[in-house]
Amino acid sequence: MVISEAENFGFVQNSLHLKFYLKYHIMSVHIAAKKGEIAKTVLQPGDPLRAKYIADNFLNEVKLVSQTRNIFYYTGIYKGKEISVGASGMGIPSIGIYSFELFTEYEVDTIIRIGTCGAYTSDLKLFDLLNVENSASESTYAKHAWGIEGELIKNQGNAFGLINETAKALSLDIQPTNIHTSDIFYRKEEGIPAIATKYNCSAVEMEAFALFANAQYLGKNAATILTVSDIIPTREQISADQREKALKPMIELALETALQF
Repeated sequence: MVISEAENFGFVQNSLHLKFYLKYHIMSVHIAAKKGEIAKTVLQPGDPLRAKYIADNFLNEVKLVSQTRNIFYYTGIYKGKEISVGASGMGIPSIGIYSFELFTEYEVDTIIRIGTCGAYTSDLKLFDLLNVENSASESTYAKHAWGIEGELIKNQGNAFGLINETAKALSLDIQPTNIHTSDIFYRKEEGIPAIATKYNCSAVEMEAFALFANAQYLGKNAATILTVSDIIPTREQISADQREKALKPMIELALETALQF
């Protein structure tokens, strides 16, 4: 469809013109919301059904603004403020796409990722809340996408600090920490990966590094709040039945923090 329209405009013969057409005539390849339907602050779980749960249980005047590829995005009102919630999918490539399009095509200012993680240490307990200060990763995403060198990327903007302040006001215990953002869920060798030891990462997840890289390049706010769902050394984990209740404090903390933007 895009090529056909480009041919009608005579752009196909010149690739620069085609790039111009794609840039200025299409909002997003992966999100179907119209301009103005996404709020300036977005909560971003990985799971589309978790996004639906948040919209159904915490927001008022909710509108489903995108369901392309069954990745749901909703916009609604929380305590008088417009907030959007939508999924990132799993892994660095997926959140890299969705967060970039939110920041650029929809002019989102702040994304707060809310997700689960596996603890590398038994010093952490199931249901603990973590506020990610830095993400360490073996991924080359930041280098090849934006020329950002290094294995460690910090949270971006003031969201991290606001999360700590809001948690204190809500009497919620939250631990600032470094985490390992991994491309790998299953691996041959057991034990803590070298990069996690190098940067004193207490837990592992799969998305924060790309979110922080995009935000750094674009000058946006980005934070990640995690709930410990697994203790890797002891093989403890939150049951499916426990997850809904377990994630409620994290969701409420993210929403209350979003009120301050």
